[in-house]
Amino acid sequence: MQALYEKHQSKGFEVLAFPCNQFGRQEPGSAAEIRQFTDKYGVTFPVFEKVDVNGANTHSVFSFLKNEKKGFLNDIKWNFAKFLVDRDGLVVERYLPTTSPDSIEADIIKALAVPAKCSKGEL
Repeated sequence: MQALYEKHQSKGFEVLAFPCNQFGRQEPGSAAEIRQFTDKYGVTFPVFEKVDVNGANTHSVFSFLKNEKKGFLNDIKWNFAKFLVDRDGLVVERYLPTTSPDSIEADIIKALAVPAKCSKGEL
């Protein structure tokens, strides 16, 4: 994802990472430990605090994303699920965790080509 971020950031593309420990306890570390891990891989996009993406404590970002683009049983199935959101905050697509970042580049390019319909003052 870092390569896509670097390639398209100047056009307005952003990657937002939300670590989650709900899948096989793969993110047990603290926020500092997670950041230290991502730094090893040269990650420069924002990495937020750990959140729940399913269940009673689902973070509001994921409640919104899942409501806008429903999936099978609507839960996030595993880490690395991806959502593409346009410049107006509309969810364009939802991708399975197994979908490679490179395979969605055409969708990213298409979304970046569409100007925002509202100004920042209207959000």
